[in-house]
Amino acid sequence: MVQAHAAQGVTLLDVREPWEVETASLAVPGAQRVAIPMNELPARLAELDPARLILGLCHHGVRSRQCVAYLLQQGYPHTYNIAGGIDAWSREVDPLVPRY
Repeated sequence: MVQAHAAQGVTLLDVREPWEVETASLAVPGAQRVAIPMNELPARLAELDPARLILGLCHHGVRSRQCVAYLLQQGYPHTYNIAGGIDAWSREVDPLVPRY
């Protein structure tokens, strides 16, 4: 499954508010970064490709989990949540990512 998506690419969907994205963000090599605040997602669905692997991200994983559930209902079958959000990423993966 992952290999199939590697050719099509990965979208890192950041559903935090713009000030949060400015405070701390992830740079995942090869991934397309798309910042769409949670409340704007229904109106901006066309910016996402349902054929791509979509990884949802927020501060602690709660908003992105809700957005992932919504996207799955809308026909985006390869959508997953980054558990713990950018805060967990900073603590467990890359301490250079600022915590807030």
